[in-house]
Amino acid sequence: QVQLVESGGGLVQAGGSLRLSCAASGGTFSRLTMGWFRQAPGKEREFVAAIAWSGISTRYADSVKGRFTISRDNAKNTVYLQMYSLKPEDTAIYACAADPRRPLGAIGPWAYWGQGTQVTVSS
Repeated sequence: QVQLVESGGGLVQAGGSLRLSCAASGGTFSRLTMGWFRQAPGKEREFVAAIAWSGISTRYADSVKGRFTISRDNAKNTVYLQMYSLKPEDTAIYACAADPRRPLGAIGPWAYWGQGTQVTVSS
């Protein structure tokens, strides 16, 4: 069983930046494909970014390309989401997810989820 704990959320002005972290425990981190998702009030959860277990490949939602960067540190069992040029529409609860050796383009539910961290971008 993999446990995921996010941190780093908060309130930031539009144009600002934040870095989210997701610490994993209970599994072999280097075998986990990691992802970030977000859910805004009244909206469905949406994919933000993912990084392969190898760390070589990444994937982003069009809405965050060029502004967000996903990375991982397998020595620290942590995945990061660096967010730049934040917009009010980025306001949401951000949650990380993990799935053993999941192909980046796979469709279907992820195996493990964190509780999420709130990101609020003021205009």
